[in-house]
Amino acid sequence: VQLQAFGGGLVQPGVSLRLSCTASGYTFSTYIMGWFRQAPGKERRFVAGISESGGNQYYADSVQGRLTISRDNAKNTVYLQMNNLKAEDTAVYYCAGNKNPWRWVRVSSKYAYWGQGTEVTVSS
Repeated sequence: VQLQAFGGGLVQPGVSLRLSCTASGYTFSTYIMGWFRQAPGKERRFVAGISESGGNQYYADSVQGRLTISRDNAKNTVYLQMNNLKAEDTAVYYCAGNKNPWRWVRVSSKYAYWGQGTEVTVSS
């Protein structure tokens, strides 16, 4: 199993960025996919999750309206579109796969597979 996240970088406040995560080694379309982030000196936190078919999404309150999660099961890829980036979005972003029911979408311990992380730095 491998999840590879990419798309991070150093950006200025207010711009947009799209992260991608491509998975292999498991049946991607049968897993909930989530994005988590870990800011410097802080614990890793849930950002967004998407159901197996893509029909349901769930967001942390702090990113609601600015970040959008989507997936393309034909490409085994999950995306995180980030708009109007703020300094507080600075973190390492991780994608992860979860085989548990939807009610566990925001619980990191329920995710079996994790990517290596991609770093996003928002600074002027």
